[in-house]
Amino acid sequence: MIRSIYTRVVLTFLVSVVGGSLIALLVATWVFKGEVNENAQIPLRNFAQDIVRLYNTIPLHEADLFVSGMKQLNSYHIRIYDDTGQFRSYGAREGHNPVHVTREQVKKVFNGEVVQLSFFGATTNLLGMPLQTEIGTKAMFVEMLTPPSISFNRKLILNLLTYALIAGSLLILAAAMFLVRPIKKLTKATRRVATGDFNVKLKIKQTDELGTLARSFEDMMHDLQQLEQMRREFVTNVSHEVQSPLTSISGYAIALKQVDVPEHERRRYLDIIIAEAARMSKMSDSLLKLSVLESQSQELRLSTFSLDEQIRRVIVAIQPQWSARNITFDLHLKVVNLSADYDLLNQVWTNILGNGIKFSEDNGVIHVSIQTDSHNVIVRISDHGIGIPLEDQQRIFERFFKADRSHSRKYDGSGMGLAIVKQIVTLHQGDIRVESEPGQGTTFIVTLPITTPQD
Repeated sequence: MIRSIYTRVVLTFLVSVVGGSLIALLVATWVFKGEVNENAQIPLRNFAQDIVRLYNTIPLHEADLFVSGMKQLNSYHIRIYDDTGQFRSYGAREGHNPVHVTREQVKKVFNGEVVQLSFFGATTNLLGMPLQTEIGTKAMFVEMLTPPSISFNRKLILNLLTYALIAGSLLILAAAMFLVRPIKKLTKATRRVATGDFNVKLKIKQTDELGTLARSFEDMMHDLQQLEQMRREFVTNVSHEVQSPLTSISGYAIALKQVDVPEHERRRYLDIIIAEAARMSKMSDSLLKLSVLESQSQELRLSTFSLDEQIRRVIVAIQPQWSARNITFDLHLKVVNLSADYDLLNQVWTNILGNGIKFSEDNGVIHVSIQTDSHNVIVRISDHGIGIPLEDQQRIFERFFKADRSHSRKYDGSGMGLAIVKQIVTLHQGDIRVESEPGQGTTFIVTLPITTPQD
């Protein structure tokens, strides 16, 4: 089996050229067979009739002498048979094997018939005609030989075909190298990517299919590089998020082993251990939920419900969070029925409203509105909190990303709430975007189709 594409390209060219030439020759031979035979017979017939007229006009001896000196004998071979089967030959050349003439054919000519034989594919045509002389009827057979010009033309054509095949082979060798070079670059780049090296520059500027493949490969490398970076950041973030509560749990557990710890301190240590364990459990649940959502194994359980009523219920459910800080809500909720997964959307409003409460100042106001168009419902949730810097707004939907990068723990959270929100909205074939300015607050805009497709 030939594995090299370079060799295959060259062999394909050679097979195509040779096979195409043979097929063309056979087709042309079959199509023009009748015309070739006819064109070959015309000069033979004319020459034979001239010989017949010559013998009819002048005496036999003079006719034989005249025929033996004719220049046309370079292209024709003449045999004149008598009634005994003996013949006299004119124009036989060295190395030429005359076509065999049977007795039946000679007899037919003596009976006044014209015998015409064509040997297509060879170089010989034979014509037999009765010849009237002063001593009686004879049988004349005229055989066409290959003219020197035809032989030369054939040799010229064969040489031209040979040279064309050689020249074409050399050109296809060079062209194949040009075609295969980008593939070799792609092969080397693939091996480097397999080892984890994504900084590969192909520098392929072709605009054909190979160029398109190369650019697609570069896009793939860029995506893989981003995925690898995300994987590393994910491992780092998980390690950091897990390490912090584990350190607290371990430290306070060791402190509890001391005998002389006051009762109120012991209770405080236990409360911290319980809180950190709960935070780890919540983070584990969020990771599991996000993994299920991203794996596309989550199936939507669609139902039709009142969206404005759902948002009101979520606000009531999280009342302990906002009432303790005297935060109020400004609601402009248009009545709208939505076909979606009730539980998943409940998680969306809980996470977004929870963030708004967390980052709002005490005595702040959170604005919630619902609008609709012909196909979609738009939910806007705005707060007047700390806001999000512009450079962070494109990343806030990434897992573990926190716009507040300080380690003061002023704003608690795992950084996965908005990542879960993004996945749920995407599952509903909707869209979520953010508008924010530092110090001015943040607005989340969720757009959902009124009727979510089943598929």
